[in-house]
Amino acid sequence: MEQRRIHKTSLRGPRPNLDDYDATVARFSWAEAERLLDGLPDGGGVNIAYEAVDRHLKHGRGDKVAICWLGKSGERRELSYAELARQSNQFANALEGLGVQPGERVFVLMGRLPELYVALLGSLKARCVVTPLFSAFGPEPIATRAEMGDARVLVTTPGLYERKVKGLRERLQGLQHVIVVGETSAGGDGVHLWDALMTPASPDYTIAPTDRESMSLLHFTSGTTGRPKGAVHVHGAVLAHAVTGRYALDLHENDVFWCTADPGWVTGTSYGIIAPLVCGVTNVVVEAEFDAQTWYDVLQRERVSVWYTAPTAIRMMMKLGAEAVKAHDMPALRFMASVGEPLNPEAVVWGLEAFGLPFHDNWWQTETGGIMVSNYASMDIKPGSMGKPLPGIVAAIVRRNEGGGIEPVTNPDVDGELALQTPWPSMMRGYLHEDERYRKCFVDGWYLTGDLAHRDADGYYWFVGRADDVIKSAGHLIGPFEVESALMEHPAVAEVGVIGIPDPMVGEVVKAFVALKPGFEPDEALRRELLGHARKRLGAAVAPKEIDFRSNLPKTRSGKIMRRLLKARELGLPEGDLSTLESDEKK
Repeated sequence: MEQRRIHKTSLRGPRPNLDDYDATVARFSWAEAERLLDGLPDGGGVNIAYEAVDRHLKHGRGDKVAICWLGKSGERRELSYAELARQSNQFANALEGLGVQPGERVFVLMGRLPELYVALLGSLKARCVVTPLFSAFGPEPIATRAEMGDARVLVTTPGLYERKVKGLRERLQGLQHVIVVGETSAGGDGVHLWDALMTPASPDYTIAPTDRESMSLLHFTSGTTGRPKGAVHVHGAVLAHAVTGRYALDLHENDVFWCTADPGWVTGTSYGIIAPLVCGVTNVVVEAEFDAQTWYDVLQRERVSVWYTAPTAIRMMMKLGAEAVKAHDMPALRFMASVGEPLNPEAVVWGLEAFGLPFHDNWWQTETGGIMVSNYASMDIKPGSMGKPLPGIVAAIVRRNEGGGIEPVTNPDVDGELALQTPWPSMMRGYLHEDERYRKCFVDGWYLTGDLAHRDADGYYWFVGRADDVIKSAGHLIGPFEVESALMEHPAVAEVGVIGIPDPMVGEVVKAFVALKPGFEPDEALRRELLGHARKRLGAAVAPKEIDFRSNLPKTRSGKIMRRLLKARELGLPEGDLSTLESDEKK
């Protein structure tokens, strides 16, 4: 596919934090980057909550707005760094008053309410381990994660407790305390009201010495089959959040930042809470789910300058057209980024048409804990590319050999598995209770991501697909993302998911599932047109042989199209873990 470039001169805003990529990579060291952190007083180690909140008071930023919360009914609350410090101190004291010990697990199940952020930061101050959960989870995925993670405390709302948690109490014998935010008639059985705990709690709290390798966050990520995996992260990961916030998202102290991700998945925690607060910016939190008009209003009214969102939302905005964006005035907006799944080239280019800015794609995983490969403000963008590795991260394309080791792929544009040289600060330290599964991710000092990619002659990395997504047809290895991106170029196409289906002659053939934009009818003439468009763009060997139209495609709440689920349903295979599937897709 022809590679386009969007030159950095089309960007606007202050001089990027990462002004010269090659020079920064050459001189970067994680040891030197430690200057971005304060560390706990008196050599007490590193605590995420201290770096995100309390140290800003020491530097005179206590009155600055840390969180600007916008409720779905029009409410607005602002928490300064000083107020966030006070409330998170109260919550840490409340946990200690309940007898909760460092290392014990605090699960948070609620929508994007201010109390979620207070509870997470207060728990980290108390050196507890935090697991944020999707508020849309049903009882079974909640119970599975609470059992696997040995939940001791759950912070939730009255409605969620009554509908999803109350019936699990007998099953969850280790769950000692439920803290309910809001009025409820539920009582006893370890149920506590948020206000009743917080009001008498002292606003003063001294964080005890915290080893940077002590566990801080436990994020669950879906497996293709069976139970989810619990990725273990540590307090020292905050160094990567500080660096990536500045380099990959180009956060400056005066920015107003908005990450649209829910804290129930790792982006919403790492970049919806930790990184922006560590960087000392004002962090916008929107309680309501996606609505294009509401989002445009937020960008305009709050003067958001840096915006981090997901490909699904971008594609939904594309459906409505650029004119809907242009009706709003957003002079403050200077940098837009995307994560969740690879961003199709057309979506990157559409950003220029609609906002006057491109979307900067980046790549990382729950397991990596932070952004690893990114398109930076100081670099040209090649639409469809993941960008280049973060300074301090050494990436490579490798292939596994028969002896169980790996060999580098040195030629450009040759597919292989994306690997990262270990260690780095935010790297997961384990899969909970699955040591052997964790060890299999590492070979010869490299973390094997399970993602296939290639590197071009300019050092840009390009996503091909998950290793188990790649389609093998007549000796060709076909990455579904390339096929999806070609179909996305057609004006009728809103979303695409591509899989391989068995074929007795060639092994597998490519099948595409297509959701259309409003105004287009899913008829045979359009099917033939799309097949012809794909053959013209990709060639007969790579283009899909079949196209099915769907009104929508199965996606996770983090925005990823679930190709494995499309394949399972097409072939009648087990569907695996569906706990992160959007609820309306389960019907």
